[in-house]
Amino acid sequence: MSTVDKIRTGLIDKILAIRNKEFLEALDTLVSSSSIVSEIQELTAEQKEMLEMSEDDIKNGRLISQDAMDKRNLEWLNGL
Repeated sequence: MSTVDKIRTGLIDKILAIRNKEFLEALDTLVSSSSIVSEIQELTAEQKEMLEMSEDDIKNGRLISQDAMDKRNLEWLNGL
């Protein structure tokens, strides 16, 4: 399987796991409105590190649901 196919399959798997309707609608809008990008965008070392940290969090189960995150955000906002 080529790299492009692996990426596509990985994205499909991730999209299938998303349950947040608003997020999916925003993703649909983004994908529908964007054209194929012919220019490769290089990530900075910091961006790559953040992505690696995110992958590590996912692999090690350090996750929080969207509902829990919304609740935390509201609590934080109400505390200001």
